[in-house]
Amino acid sequence: MNDLLTERLILHPLTAAEAERVAAGVAGPGDNWAPDYPAEGERVGAGMFLKGRAAAGGDVHPFGGYEIRLRADGRAIGGLGFHGAPDADGAVAIGYGLAESARGRGYATEAVRGIVAVAADWGVTRLLGDTDHDNLPSQRVMLAAGLELTHEDAELKYYAISLA
Repeated sequence: MNDLLTERLILHPLTAAEAERVAAGVAGPGDNWAPDYPAEGERVGAGMFLKGRAAAGGDVHPFGGYEIRLRADGRAIGGLGFHGAPDADGAVAIGYGLAESARGRGYATEAVRGIVAVAADWGVTRLLGDTDHDNLPSQRVMLAAGLELTHEDAELKYYAISLA
């Protein structure tokens, strides 16, 4: 699968080898990572990608994990991933995170918008996300990317956008 490009970002589909390095938090010789990448969330996400890939028996893209890289220099600053393939109704959840040093510049919003822009072409009818009640930056990202708050429970706020 090819990289997805936005104005300032490259959404790079992770290979198994890349995901193993991200999950371990150990850069390889060709990796260009921000000093504080990968954070715990990206390491967990890469591990989830590897488990999903193993369960699927191979490539899970386009519904796998992506490394968020800057177009300017190719530096990895975060991750974005699907929580599996769409369900029977075409709904699928995503998660994302950025290195602390990359936050506050609109990169997460741009990455989510990039996925929203292509997800319908992949058969997604509804894109979902959730966040903790106190994670105001993530709530702002989802709203800015076009997702709407659908409901909440004691732990999380849930967002969605219909693409069909």
